[in-house]
Amino acid sequence: MHCELIVPGLFGEASGIRAPNLELLLARGRVSSSESQSLEAWLQEAFALHDQPMAAGALTLIASGGAPGEHCWGRTDPVHLRLMRDRLIVVPIAAFALSRDESDSLVAELNRHFTGALSITAVEPGRWCARLESHFAFETGSPIDVAGRDVDLTLRIGGEAGRRWAKLLNEIQMLLNAHPVNQAREARGEPAVNSVWLWGVGQAPREAQSPWQSVSANDPVALGLAQLAGARHRPLPSSAQAWLERGPQEGRHLIVIDALRAPLALGHSAEYRECIAALEEHWFAPMLGALREERVGMITVHVPDALGASFETIRGDLRRFWRRPKALEHYA
Repeated sequence: MHCELIVPGLFGEASGIRAPNLELLLARGRVSSSESQSLEAWLQEAFALHDQPMAAGALTLIASGGAPGEHCWGRTDPVHLRLMRDRLIVVPIAAFALSRDESDSLVAELNRHFTGALSITAVEPGRWCARLESHFAFETGSPIDVAGRDVDLTLRIGGEAGRRWAKLLNEIQMLLNAHPVNQAREARGEPAVNSVWLWGVGQAPREAQSPWQSVSANDPVALGLAQLAGARHRPLPSSAQAWLERGPQEGRHLIVIDALRAPLALGHSAEYRECIAALEEHWFAPMLGALREERVGMITVHVPDALGASFETIRGDLRRFWRRPKALEHYA
C-alpha cells in the first residue's frame, strides 16, 4: 500500500520546531521538486483537469451532495475586509467564528435581494457557493491564500467580468453592512461579515482522473474531485491509526492534511507549533511505525508550497543511517 500525505504549509514557520518521526521520513526518502503552488493548483494537476478550471464552487457543492448541473458556480466565502490606514486587507473566516444561524440569515437576505442574478448555498457557515447568472472568466486565490494581503478590488479582476462583479459586490457589501446579524456582531466587538470572496469560478469539470483508490480529506474541493473521478472518499480521520484500521491493504491512497494553512496564513505561531506537534503524534509517528511493520509499503509526503517538494520513502530507505535527520527549518 502506498500512502501519500499532502501537507501544505509544513515548512512555513519551521524555525526551532522538531518532529523526529517526520524528520526521519524526510531525511531517508528520495526527494523531488517542481514549483511552489497552492493546494488547489496541486489538486488540479493531480486529478488531470488540464485546461478545465479549478471550479471550487461546483466541486464543493458536489462534495456536499449537491448537483451543480451546467451552471457556473463560484465559492463566495464570507470574509471581513479590514481597513488598515490606506489599504484594505482580507480577514478569512478562519480568523473568526460564524454560527450556522448567522450564516443562514445572511445568505437568506442575499438570496432575497439578488433573485435571478445570484443564488448562494451555505454548505457550511464559512463555505458559501454561488450560482452565477453568467460566466466570469477570471481566477483568484482562496481567502486563506490572500489573508492579510493588500487587496485592490478594482485591479484584482479585469475586463467586463471585473466590472460586473465589482458592481454586484458593492451591493452585497451594502446589504451585509446593514444586516442585523452584523450590527449585533459589531456590538459584541466581533468582526462583521462585510463582504464575500469570490474564487474557484466555473462549471463542474467534465471529468477527472484519480491516480488514487481513495481520498481522505476535510477539504471539500479534494472530496469533490475524488467523487467526480470515481475514487472512494471520506472525511479525514482523527489519526493515522484510525485511518489504518479502516484503510485498505493495497493500492495508492491520498490523505489531505490542511490543518497548517490557517495558522500559517494568520501568523498564529503558537497554534502552528501545536499543529505540528499534533501531526507528529497522530500522523507521522503511526505512519512511520506502519512502514517499519510493513503494513505500508511506501509513504510520500507532498509539500506543494515548498518548491513542490515530495519525499518518497520505502522501508529499505530507513536503513540509510548516513542520511541524518535535519530540523524542519532545513527544508524551508
